[in-house]
Amino acid sequence: MSSVRVLVGTRKGAFILTADASRKSWQVSGPHFAGWEIYHMKGSPVDPNRVYASQSSGWFGQVLQRSDDGGRTWNPPAGEPIPTPGPTPPTASNNFAYDTSASSGAPLTTHQWYDGTQHPWEFKRVWHIEPSPTDANTVYAGIEDAALFRSTNGGQSWQELSGLRGHGTGPKWQPGAGGMCLHTVILDPANPDRIYIAISAAGAFRTDDGGKTWKPINKGLVSNFMPNPTAEVGHCVHHVAMHPARPNTLFMQKHWDVMRSDDAGDNWREVSGNLPTDFGFVIDVHAHQPETIYVVPIKSDSEHFPLDGKLQVYRSRTGGNEWEALTKGLPQANCFVNVLRDAMAVDTLDDCGIYFGTTGGQVYCSPDGGDTWSAIVHDLPAVLSVEVQTLP
Repeated sequence: MSSVRVLVGTRKGAFILTADASRKSWQVSGPHFAGWEIYHMKGSPVDPNRVYASQSSGWFGQVLQRSDDGGRTWNPPAGEPIPTPGPTPPTASNNFAYDTSASSGAPLTTHQWYDGTQHPWEFKRVWHIEPSPTDANTVYAGIEDAALFRSTNGGQSWQELSGLRGHGTGPKWQPGAGGMCLHTVILDPANPDRIYIAISAAGAFRTDDGGKTWKPINKGLVSNFMPNPTAEVGHCVHHVAMHPARPNTLFMQKHWDVMRSDDAGDNWREVSGNLPTDFGFVIDVHAHQPETIYVVPIKSDSEHFPLDGKLQVYRSRTGGNEWEALTKGLPQANCFVNVLRDAMAVDTLDDCGIYFGTTGGQVYCSPDGGDTWSAIVHDLPAVLSVEVQTLP
């Protein structure tokens, strides 16, 4: 019988929740890396034993961890090496200069790149880990300040896909409230050369040649806080989701607005429809219904909690515009938690399970596509990320 493994990253460690296909009784393992911020954990789609974790501390820096036994042990105990610069830094022709004051091969934290205005690009933390859908040893890391790295040996060494930061718009990127983070990495399962990424606050980008060159894909986005609300870059994208069977259709939760693209991001249209507020952080797609999407509306960009203190997930069965509130089992009074950008996930069981975590330390599960909810764990540290592995 199939089972599920829910990987939860929090402000003070990692937790692993497991259950059989009924998803009624849960076992809790953790905290792993107690006291560390775990920005993201994700398991390999092709190896049920492989799990990667981003472990961060203001005192000790960034560590990447890998488990080959489903999170029971982590190898090596001190963590994987952090990413190091690739052999070819951004070039002067792209208005970047490379600070070579540190010795060759030193950790990325000792290196800085400077854009045309002499603002340093610094390695701060790994926000998102994205394992390959075909190779357990290939994994991508989205970092702050915004850059994308890839490892082909299970995290032992890393190379930057420097074409992204070398893109001509790089000097126009600005940090969002959480930093200038590359927080979304989507790999097209039908085309290994196509990758989507999103940066706060720069927007969404796509490569069709494996990361050598990139193009902004923000046409149709409108951000009224910008001098030019429809500019090519500068939009605060919170999260992007894709159903693997429909890699040209993307759904986006922007700073304000829920958006949709049916041409691989070349054009976007708003699908906020009848949502009570279209500010939020998470968005995800049902595992078996590519037109069924989920968001968690938050009151505003200054008040990061549910409208009227009612925690509600909204579901659209039509790919946007028409939305229904899902509330059964969720607190409907005096609830003032937030749901962060990587804190929602789905499993692939026949009755698709939807999961999300809150800054109040709860992780909720709906085993029936959102109709009913229950808290499968309470009182964790603030949840930063939730991912799910469906196990054989």
